[in-house]
Amino acid sequence: MSRDRFETDDPKGRQLPPRLDPRAGRPSRRGSESGTARAPGRRTRRAVGLARIVGALLSLALLATSGWGWYLGRVADASVTRTDAIPTTGNEDTSHSGAAMNLLLVGQDGRGDLTDEQLAELNAGASDSGGLNTDTMILVHVPADGSRASFVSFPRDSYVQIPGHGSDKLNAAYAYGYTAVDSDAPDDQKEAAGAQLLVRTISQLTGLQIDHYAEVDLLGFFNLATVVGGVDVNLCAAVDDSEYSGAVFPAGKQTISGADALKFVRQRHGLPRGDFDRIVRQQVFIAGVLRKMLSDNVLLDLGKQRQLVQAAAESLTVDQSLNLLDLAQQMQSVTAGAIQFQTVPYVGTDRDDQGRSIIRLKDSATLHKFFAQLSADPAAQSQSSTPAAPQTVAPSQVKVAVFNGSSTAGLAGQTGTALQSAGFAVTSTGNADSNTYTTTEIRFSAGDDALAAALAASIPGATTKQVDDATKGTVQLIIGEDFNGVGQAVTPAAPSTTQGEDARTAADTDCIN
Repeated sequence: MSRDRFETDDPKGRQLPPRLDPRAGRPSRRGSESGTARAPGRRTRRAVGLARIVGALLSLALLATSGWGWYLGRVADASVTRTDAIPTTGNEDTSHSGAAMNLLLVGQDGRGDLTDEQLAELNAGASDSGGLNTDTMILVHVPADGSRASFVSFPRDSYVQIPGHGSDKLNAAYAYGYTAVDSDAPDDQKEAAGAQLLVRTISQLTGLQIDHYAEVDLLGFFNLATVVGGVDVNLCAAVDDSEYSGAVFPAGKQTISGADALKFVRQRHGLPRGDFDRIVRQQVFIAGVLRKMLSDNVLLDLGKQRQLVQAAAESLTVDQSLNLLDLAQQMQSVTAGAIQFQTVPYVGTDRDDQGRSIIRLKDSATLHKFFAQLSADPAAQSQSSTPAAPQTVAPSQVKVAVFNGSSTAGLAGQTGTALQSAGFAVTSTGNADSNTYTTTEIRFSAGDDALAAALAASIPGATTKQVDDATKGTVQLIIGEDFNGVGQAVTPAAPSTTQGEDARTAADTDCIN
């Protein structure tokens, strides 16, 4: 990158002050470190805290009122790679998250940009492998007020519905989109198609609109950990995965950087829970980077800020509209304790019809509820009273019309028979308007809430929905791909908060496996 590319006036016609001009080098801190700056041993805790607050405010003031923020934005825009990752269809918000921002952060295992020496140092294997493997997928959710942030990880083996391709592992979505493009098309078109299909898959899974996309490769992890001066981690036990990831670390607290950081986030062999523990390691690494970025060492060091922006931008591929500086400013008031990490709610490991190991996630209604909660005010959640369970009626009072919206033939008739055995009055069975329903729905007319609740008690995982075209007094059961049969009637429980797995904050430094 040419250095004189940024040696221009800012948009308001001001020259960068000498103390902020990157051409002038880092400002001297000698005065503050000398014996004349303060008397050693006489600074009280209150003064230390006050100095930190003043320093942070000064840093933000410089960013807002000088050309420094504008300059950093120019650095980022000039270095970052752009891709057309956000699709125009299939990316809808069904959870009413309002002005919140949702960013899909993807870790690509591509190695084409690595030299043989780097591949050997990073223990990453051949340079032509891993190009389509999205082994890290994290939804970053920032509510409208920017007061906190949620990082929700998705296991790569999550068994999900991929639009147009049926059920498969989540990390196959990018590859499906990539390979669907003509083989003679430019790589950037293939990569955009892969990103778009992954975005559509995550949107369908979460019920959220994905606003932005950011992709980082193996070399990006390496560079980012190096620039921040290493990341602090704490291991409950020593590990030796020299055969696979190359991770060899002692137990206890330690600082890792460069190649060691990459080995740390890639390890899954030898861990008690395999990929689940690898996800925790990825989250701990990101938390460590964020703690460094929020520390005085970066807030008050303009040279470090520039290095960090440059390294991040050069390591990222982002969507066309993402403004890195705007994102940083939106999150500038977030503290480490207000950044939460968790894994999407899941049932556990299983095998698909091909015998492959997969991870079953919670049902669609539970997942949509979980992601809708991310923007909810925590204080309001804790203070709100638990809603009463809906009133129900006896099955014999419930008339049901059964429609098969799944790809399994004959399911409407089988289900109708099972419902009659359970005491329900089945009025008709048949096919739905489509056989591509992913979730099972119970549709009802206004005023028939109790009838719908009674049926829902016998259809585990089904969602209820009031519609205008339902016949009064008769509820409609639309069978989707997630249908698990007619179960024993249970008393509907009052709504409760859906929790993610392995929740922790960026301030948490407890040991991990």
